Amino acid sequence: MAVCSYTCQVNYCCLQRHVIPKFKDLRASVSSNFKPFLTNLEHFPLIMDVPKVILKEVIFKLLDNFIDLTFEFVDQPLSPSQSNFAPVEEIGEAARVTTIQGKIPNDFPEGVYIRNGSNALFGGLKSTKSIFGKSSHIWVEGEGMLHALYFTKEKGKINKWNILYNNKYVETDTFNMEKNLKKPKFIPNIEGDSLAVLVASLLNVMRFGVLHKYLSNTNVFDHSKKLYSIAENHMPQEINIQTLETLGNWTVNGAWSQSFTAHPKKILDTGELVIMGINPLKPYLELGIISADGKQMVHKVDVKLNRCIICHEIGVTKRYNVILDFPLTIDLNRLIIGEQLIKYDKDGYARIGIMPHYGDANSIKWFEIEPCCVFHIINCFEGNDEVVVRACRARKSIIPRPDIIVDDLGLSLDALNEMSFDKDNIKTSKDLFSFSKVCEWRLNMKTGEVKMKNLTTNDHRFLMEFPMINEHFIGIKNKFGYLQLIDSEAFSNYFGGFAKFGGLAKLNFEEISKDIKEEEDLIKVEHHIFPKNTFCSGATFVPKLDGVDEDDGWIVAFTHNENTNQSQVYIIDAKKFGSEAVAIIILPSRVPYGFHGAFMSFN
Repeated sequence: MAVCSYTCQVNYCCLQRHVIPKFKDLRASVSSNFKPFLTNLEHFPLIMDVPKVILKEVIFKLLDNFIDLTFEFVDQPLSPSQSNFAPVEEIGEAARVTTIQGKIPNDFPEGVYIRNGSNALFGGLKSTKSIFGKSSHIWVEGEGMLHALYFTKEKGKINKWNILYNNKYVETDTFNMEKNLKKPKFIPNIEGDSLAVLVASLLNVMRFGVLHKYLSNTNVFDHSKKLYSIAENHMPQEINIQTLETLGNWTVNGAWSQSFTAHPKKILDTGELVIMGINPLKPYLELGIISADGKQMVHKVDVKLNRCIICHEIGVTKRYNVILDFPLTIDLNRLIIGEQLIKYDKDGYARIGIMPHYGDANSIKWFEIEPCCVFHIINCFEGNDEVVVRACRARKSIIPRPDIIVDDLGLSLDALNEMSFDKDNIKTSKDLFSFSKVCEWRLNMKTGEVKMKNLTTNDHRFLMEFPMINEHFIGIKNKFGYLQLIDSEAFSNYFGGFAKFGGLAKLNFEEISKDIKEEEDLIKVEHHIFPKNTFCSGATFVPKLDGVDEDDGWIVAFTHNENTNQSQVYIIDAKKFGSEAVAIIILPSRVPYGFHGAFMSFN
């Protein structure tokens, strides 16, 4: 069963950097133990002329056969409500779009709207059974697939649009390994019995040299006019924007060879890119700054945390980096003693670190806050003596899955799957929905004071996540934010409903809502609701090239109509947010629900 879409940004399989060497040592030990055996074999005349490398290949082939005999790979079934989570094939060549409802605005920029997502090879996600126990993939572990919609105008015809659609796998190193073998070979090692997870990790390393597949399925971003695909368990892959071909790993000329956040942030004044990488062993979190031209790492530092946190995003302001140290952690010791690798400690500490762009661990000012979980930051900025952090705040973590099977009121996952959202059971599940609130922290750099307030209601109809803003306002004070609305009915029927967004929200941080009165003032929120059983993913803001106001532009989003099994792209005027879409582009191929999207202008 898939974990909700919040995990899309987490992709917490970031164990490779430090754990792999230990497994590689074990693999080397295994090889060394075979050396006497290989030496003795040389005395037998029938095989004395066989090179040692061939003998080693035979031995590892035997290991491969052992795995084939011991591990049973089983396809994970999909219910009807999950049908658009199923993978699709590459279409091969870009296809022309011929059906558009409405009209694409004349001042819409030429460029490509591109979204990343999970698209498993070989028919879908797998579970395995063996003498060691069970293990299984979760939805975020499908290989990355890019879905791209190209907007260009015919020469000399400013009102005539040519629209093309294409999709393509991100061909990471491990993608090519498995594709060449023509069947699933990597054993799932994130969810399952502890022994099965440990053995799976060991066997993956012994055969392939890595613990886990490199997914590259979470986000896309551009830097120095180049496009990259990313998931947090590996380095980014550079992508040819025209063909979607994978050009190779981006190591910043060898300066970065570890995990890489799915949400790097650009410093507006300098054009430099702020990144981070999390690791299961020290250093637990390293921060880096890449030059504006993308050619060098101009700053790299160990933040010196005392635990491995699952941190999906980093924030920036004009002068600072914003680091979230919250109690959702990875601990290999827990796995070894039969507990969960990933755990949210509701009684653990949480803090926000404010660090000068080129600072070190000693320069970070930490602000203690109430324990919570944040996967996505909306924006950060400075005002007077304060650093303001706006984010989607959860009282509980939605991962790992076993932690929320039963909440404080005894609500079971089975009951959750069957519940309908009437006013009675909404009250009993209120705590479960607390993750959806948009909140604001004001951190006073002089006094150390922390002020926190909720900005939106906890109404189950408007659960919000996957925020986006006009990228020209990253790190500075902004007025508007846009989020995807989690469909509560889909959530009630299927736990993966967190990945099914039935609408969009526009937040106005400078206006107070006149419709909702609660204990504290809430900001104004407008909604754009899709037709029933139509859900979106990968929405992004596309600014007008000559825009004046912050909301001069459009929201574009991949959508899927489950009644017709048809995928589209909606274009919504951000200034007329509640009105009908200005254009609905009917796509020639189904697009599964996915993760984050972006728009890269050709101008």
